[in-house]
Amino acid sequence: MGDLEKGAATHGAGCFAKIKVFLMALTCAYVSKSLSGTFMSSMLTQIERQFGIPTAIVGFINGSFEIECVKEVKSLMWIYVLVGNIIRGIGETPIMPLGVSYIENFAKSENSPLYIGILETGKMIGPIFGLLLGSFCASIYVDTGSVNTDDLTITPTDIRWVGAWWIGFLVCAGVNILISIPFFFFPKTLPKEGLQENVDGTENAKEEKHREKAKEEKRGITKDFFPFLKSLSCNPIYMLFTLISVLQVNAFNIYFSFLPKYLENQYGKSTAEVIFLMGVYNLPAICIGYLIAGFMMKKFKITVKTAAFLAFCLSLSEYSFGFCNFLITCDNVPVAGLTNSYERDQKPLYLENNVLADCNTRCSCLTKTWDPVCGDNGLAYMSACLAGCEKSVGTGTNMVFHNCSCIQSPGNSSAVLGLCNKGPECTNKLQYLLILSGFLSILYSFAAIPGYMVFLRCIKSEEKSLGIGIHAFCIRVFAGIPAPIYFGALIDRTCLHWGTQKCGAPGACRMYDINSFRRIYLGMSAALRGSSYLPAFVIVILTRKFSLPGKINSSEMEIAEMKLTEKESQCTDVHRNPKFKNDGELKTKL
Repeated sequence: MGDLEKGAATHGAGCFAKIKVFLMALTCAYVSKSLSGTFMSSMLTQIERQFGIPTAIVGFINGSFEIECVKEVKSLMWIYVLVGNIIRGIGETPIMPLGVSYIENFAKSENSPLYIGILETGKMIGPIFGLLLGSFCASIYVDTGSVNTDDLTITPTDIRWVGAWWIGFLVCAGVNILISIPFFFFPKTLPKEGLQENVDGTENAKEEKHREKAKEEKRGITKDFFPFLKSLSCNPIYMLFTLISVLQVNAFNIYFSFLPKYLENQYGKSTAEVIFLMGVYNLPAICIGYLIAGFMMKKFKITVKTAAFLAFCLSLSEYSFGFCNFLITCDNVPVAGLTNSYERDQKPLYLENNVLADCNTRCSCLTKTWDPVCGDNGLAYMSACLAGCEKSVGTGTNMVFHNCSCIQSPGNSSAVLGLCNKGPECTNKLQYLLILSGFLSILYSFAAIPGYMVFLRCIKSEEKSLGIGIHAFCIRVFAGIPAPIYFGALIDRTCLHWGTQKCGAPGACRMYDINSFRRIYLGMSAALRGSSYLPAFVIVILTRKFSLPGKINSSEMEIAEMKLTEKESQCTDVHRNPKFKNDGELKTKL
């Protein structure tokens, strides 16, 4: 009777009892997960401007996924975004550690790198749609439908422009709900890949034995939690890889979370444009690299030793070429009284801003107002009043100011709304930066899959779920949460002019010292990544000390054994469950 029930249940599961169907559903979950995360990161600048908050708080909102003016109610609305991000983080937490572990346990050993590559590709396809969605939302005014956009005096290139970030959150929510549906139909366990289509008694017995083993390992995770934890802490490759991941994720979190802000301020482009360019140049290259890397590891059956060496060399090459970013720069837009004097002489930054001059003192201008205009002399002013303008013609973004006493030019001394353009030279530099970024993305993706497979194969099969979970936990606690917060605070220190809320409290930054911004943005990321290569080099050395077979006979599904160092063997023998007392070897499927 029990066999009949089991057979009926198996038949009812149908196609859901196959590893490739699970891989497809998990890949869709990765797409949905990365779509939401990338859209959130791309909209940080819009949220900062919407609620008038400093970058440090924006970083806190972004970091909340991993866990100012009190007189105006609207300024506290960012807390709703914060809470929503926390809930999203709770829901997405199990996807990576449990999903990857499941793939590792039930896939053929030689197929696992390709499957992981497909998952990582899914994690990159999501950001492509996320950035496209972010670019679309950033091009629409936040209060569209409730205000007449023809009356707006700002354009998407203005630092005060706020895109309709809330539209994307509705789209992401709907996608997440749809993606979750297939997971309700999967069985608790899957048959080992290669066995589900065999019908003879011997293979059925192997399948049943495999299921029983999976159940025992699942029970062992809770029963032997502390012995497993101690074993992982004594695994040198695992501990070093976790350290590397924390350092690198700190750097990548800094780089990608604030990349739209950096490109917008460095090259004078709109948020919608830079978000779109990021998706076009970077993410397809990473997707292609992930798939090629996974296929090559499957094709040539690359060993752990070779994978570690390849990952180290490729990653170090990508890191070295990345220093070219320091050379592709643009300077600040000259602003009278802020970066330059009214006579167009460049002045030292961070000194007391002298925005008043003889040409505008009779105008009784507000010195904290940020409503910039560009004079026909190529110099920008914080407002038309501070430019000494007496009259204006036109409406909305077509407004032109005339008879501006501070604008010393042979014409009629006029000005138009917005900061002055940085010119075609700066646009060309942006193209160079994006091409370099695409090249670096390919190198990064080539290194990522071999490196991650070294991590997966250094963990015993019964410890894999716990090991991946602790690894993800360390990344979130020591990188995902603090990185956007401390780096946001560092960016705030480079602000030249703060916006002001209606209640008088400081709002979002209106203009940065772009040179200091660049040094902190690129320098901090480079320092964190650079420090990760010492433990990475140690991993390469450690893998060479192990006795590793070159290939594995996948048809027999044998498990290769990789000897641990004597130090780990002594450590793992203590307080082990009798069931694993003789397991002094590190199991790895190559």
